[in-house]
Amino acid sequence: MPEVRPASGEALRILVVEDEVLIALELECLLEDLGHVSVGVASASAEAIALGRSTAPDVALVDIHLIDGPTGVEVARALSADPRTTVVFMTANAKRIPPDFAGAVGVIAKPYSERTVASALDYVARCRSGHGPSGETLDGFCLAPGAAG
Repeated sequence: MPEVRPASGEALRILVVEDEVLIALELECLLEDLGHVSVGVASASAEAIALGRSTAPDVALVDIHLIDGPTGVEVARALSADPRTTVVFMTANAKRIPPDFAGAVGVIAKPYSERTVASALDYVARCRSGHGPSGETLDGFCLAPGAAG
């Protein structure tokens, strides 16, 4: 099977913060299919923060409600403090996201589609590379207030 390259041309190193095992596995497979690399999966806040600090991922996909409660906001704040990591929420609980988005650039609403995840990751990759977002619509990906776009 030929290597799949992301639309941005560069594979992102991604941390998945999700406590539902099947969703986490499905997301890891999707990331691989999109040409990205999973640096790990965390299901609780302390584990997510520790893994984020030890791996310094390019992107952290963070659910709001984890195995230890609605602690995803704390995880986002901790991981976004490192300028090397871009945080994107992936949640069905968008109402729990604070007005400042806890440092996240946006949110992908669950249930999500492959297209939405691909679009969001391409957006993040373009912004990280300094090329800025393209004019295309961010289908299903809502940017945080004040985020470029």
